[in-house]
Amino acid sequence: MSNQRGWTAEHIPDQSNRVTVVTGANSGLGLATTRALARKGAHVILAVRDEAKGRAAAERLTAEIPGAALEVRRVDLADLDSVRAFCDELRADHARLDVLINNAGLMAPPRRLLSPQGHEVQFATNHLGHFALTGLLLDLLEAADDPRVVTVSSPNHRQAELFFDDINGDRKYAPMGHYNQSKLANAVFGWQLHRRLTAAGSRVRSLLDHPGYTSTNLQTTSPAGMVKFLFGGMLLPLAQSPDQGALPTLFAATEQGVTGGQFIGPGGMAELRGAPRTVELAPRAADAESGCRLWDLSEEFTSVRYAFRATG
Repeated sequence: MSNQRGWTAEHIPDQSNRVTVVTGANSGLGLATTRALARKGAHVILAVRDEAKGRAAAERLTAEIPGAALEVRRVDLADLDSVRAFCDELRADHARLDVLINNAGLMAPPRRLLSPQGHEVQFATNHLGHFALTGLLLDLLEAADDPRVVTVSSPNHRQAELFFDDINGDRKYAPMGHYNQSKLANAVFGWQLHRRLTAAGSRVRSLLDHPGYTSTNLQTTSPAGMVKFLFGGMLLPLAQSPDQGALPTLFAATEQGVTGGQFIGPGGMAELRGAPRTVELAPRAADAESGCRLWDLSEEFTSVRYAFRATG
């Protein structure tokens, strides 16, 4: 399962009767992921911060895919109260969740911004919101037959560090440094979740992926000048489309032979583009001491404590 040359969205198995949540589903990689899953019959819940944009995206997809099973639900991942409300409302309407795709992200605001709970907004949106979301939906995932959590990281996690002594940038804020920190946090979380689920004997699989270099509004609308200049302009001709960039996520979410803890990325040169394959997770992402420290900090910041339940 290390290399799936030529794997495309056409290889996705039938997803009928499977319920999937995709965060950040109204544009970019999230929209491409939603489209591919809907085409294969999945019931996809578009978890979006802007409900109007989410409904517009769902209308476009329904026009493309008549009969697509789509729901639009609002969640602001930077706001833990919003995350809790989303989970409460989802639980009221669904008895199980088959796949959770932690995709939404914020990239490199030029000045330090804080979430409603006082956390640096990239760390809050990219990591803490998804940590809380996963923990609060774990019981619904445990109720499914082949449940998976797929967390989208980045190759940038390999050059990142966790600023445990200044996690929110109170003393020093660097737009890309704190973005990279959030992507390393995603990787650490995905691996720690895998380790803890395995120890509990759970059927839930935790996988990680990254999209390579993909043209999305994360780069093109980034307010950070150099990020937008390089990745939203000068280097844009080298980028792959969102449909291609979504393949590692789709592979992790649907391929039968994947195992928990795998990190899926593009198989081409420097992992910039190409068909999905297993790629290397940075050693620091699997470091047990850092992983436990981040987990404890995330529980403290979110007040979400995981109830791991063995399901056989």
